[in-house]
Amino acid sequence: MSGMAIGLIMFAILLLILAMRVQIGVAMFIVGAGGFVVMNDFSWLPLLNSLKNLAYARFSNYDLAVIPLFMLMGQFATNGGLSRALFTCVNNFVGHFRGGVAMAAVGACAAFGAICGSSLATAATMGQVALPELKRYKYSGSLATGALAAGGTLGIMIPPSVPLVIYAVLTQESIGKLFMAAIIPGMLAMFGYMLVIRIVVAINPAAGPAGARVPLATSLRSLLGVFPILMVFLVVIVGIYGGWANPTEAASIGAAACGILAVITGGMRTEGIIKSLVGTAQATAMIFLVLLGADMLNSGLAITQMPAELALWVSNSGMPPLSVIFAILLVYILLGCVMDSLAMILLTIPIFYPIVIGLDFWGMSVPDKSLWFGILALMVVEIGLVHPPVGMNIYIINRIAKDVPIMETFRGVIPFLLSDLMRIILLVFFPIISLYLVHTFGG
Repeated sequence: MSGMAIGLIMFAILLLILAMRVQIGVAMFIVGAGGFVVMNDFSWLPLLNSLKNLAYARFSNYDLAVIPLFMLMGQFATNGGLSRALFTCVNNFVGHFRGGVAMAAVGACAAFGAICGSSLATAATMGQVALPELKRYKYSGSLATGALAAGGTLGIMIPPSVPLVIYAVLTQESIGKLFMAAIIPGMLAMFGYMLVIRIVVAINPAAGPAGARVPLATSLRSLLGVFPILMVFLVVIVGIYGGWANPTEAASIGAAACGILAVITGGMRTEGIIKSLVGTAQATAMIFLVLLGADMLNSGLAITQMPAELALWVSNSGMPPLSVIFAILLVYILLGCVMDSLAMILLTIPIFYPIVIGLDFWGMSVPDKSLWFGILALMVVEIGLVHPPVGMNIYIINRIAKDVPIMETFRGVIPFLLSDLMRIILLVFFPIISLYLVHTFGG
């Protein structure tokens, strides 16, 4: 049996195991170990020799220290009450427009994502803050929950982003450049969602009534409350990209600053600090288990030569590069039906990355293609958080909004999915959207 056939069988078995609800990291480890043994003539010794170094080779990577630090930063922001200040500030400026409270929720999600790095945490935290206000102004259940579920995806679209850190580690790309490349697409996502809300309330004004108008002086004072949060974001992003702090150092500064802000302005006490530390440890352990499983799977696939053969076949097939990239994006959307964004990045990048780098897209250089594809992949895998049957953001928001049927939430998120589709098409045909800031600031 050829290596390509064994690789395809490995993927089929992986999907079967996932359907049995086995944890993704464990499933990838089992399938990878099995493929490794099969490709070595059913001998266990090569697998045991590989396992001696597998975990150390992955976890000794200094760049991975960024992950628990960004997770801690998000935990401090979540448990320290910083989310309410962000929502209040944005709502003071736009809440008096029709649909304004929902737009404020989306804007607050984007701002919270700038210090959180997790979509699920953004959706859960902002849902608890914004849903009571949306209910108070009698927003329709579909618009309220749909806007929050879609807005939650901004948690990793706006840097810092844990999946982008993983992508950088897998492809040896610059974390700072990836963060810089994600800023404009992330802002496009936010404004796209706000435009969707305006269109929905224009069609059905009762879906999003206007909120109360706040005096300008009060609105300006609320800006002072979020100014330190903005400074944390700027220190992290500018520090990394400007070169005066490496990603780990910038993340350390960001985590410490968020912790101090949470204590001073959010009133976080010992219980909140302990909860933040435990939450960070649990989330980091889950991510690192998935990383270990993905490494084992990729080791098995490397022996089959499936990724290299697939990349060679695509480059020799004569298929137009745009057809290839859209096929890859379609695979991501389908995979989003059964697995989370981090697992998709770990599973697919070792296969798809060589294919994309080997094709010509408007004469782009290899570094530009690497950044462009990273942002594209991030955008598409996040769609998996808001489309069935997984749609973790939808289930999180729906659990908070207990009186809204799940099907109503799914209907409410459809217009936002259309916005996602249009943004992805724009990013495919206009790579400069992702690359502009990187090129402008000397990338």
